[in-house]
Amino acid sequence: MISSLSRFSSISGFVAAVAFAAAMATSPVHAQEPKPAETAAVATDAAATAAPAAPVEAAKAIDNPYGLKAMLEHGDFVSKGVLALLVLMSMGSWYILITKLWDTQKLANEAKDVRITFFKKPTLAEGVKTLKEGSAFRFIATSAMEASEHHEGALTENIDHSSWVTMNVDRAVGEVNTRVQTGLGFLATVGSTSPFIGLFGTVWGILQALTAIGVAGQASIDKVAGPVGEALLMTAFGLAVAVPAVLGYNWMVNRNKGVMTQVRVFAADVHGVLMGSRQVSKR
Repeated sequence: MISSLSRFSSISGFVAAVAFAAAMATSPVHAQEPKPAETAAVATDAAATAAPAAPVEAAKAIDNPYGLKAMLEHGDFVSKGVLALLVLMSMGSWYILITKLWDTQKLANEAKDVRITFFKKPTLAEGVKTLKEGSAFRFIATSAMEASEHHEGALTENIDHSSWVTMNVDRAVGEVNTRVQTGLGFLATVGSTSPFIGLFGTVWGILQALTAIGVAGQASIDKVAGPVGEALLMTAFGLAVAVPAVLGYNWMVNRNKGVMTQVRVFAADVHGVLMGSRQVSKR
């Protein structure tokens, strides 16, 4: 009887130990599950973190109060006058660059055609007829022929025929060179003065900023940002006008040298043809 009770108590203790172990194993799982209050708090924090994105997007849509548009709307007559002057100088320089590029390209094409067709004609008169009206090469050839045919006068008779024709041909080449060089002085002027005009706008903008600070009695950013922004814009505009003008001037000078070399070669050939024709006629 006693042995039966001891066995029953041993089995009961084993069952109790198993139940206790099972309870200890399942209790941490329930402790790790989030509570509804904690879930709500996490969601609230996430919403608060994402909330500032809306004002950032709204700030992007606001116009810049210190840009070119604001300067045109609120700038004084000095800043607007400087800006208008720089715009006119830029337009003039680009107009000269485009027109001179067209003129020199046309002159270069005419030089190629002249080398192919003009000197294959039997006479200079026939060759002149192949040249276009108003072209530089026709002007030079006509001037040389007229000088050769009309070498008379009490004073001009003291000059020999070759020197007389050479003088008239050189004058014609000089007139062509003057027409080709027209406008380059404006480019040089724009390239050398526009940075200083922009600098004047910069100085004026800084003066306006200092005046605004003195009137306000404090150096707040809203009093300084506008005039200083105008000053920086004027500096940028001055450089934007000057750089193309200087580069275009140097480019056109080199281009004109090449074209005028072809014109002078043609003039020398015409002079040689005239002198050779004169020698043949004397024989």
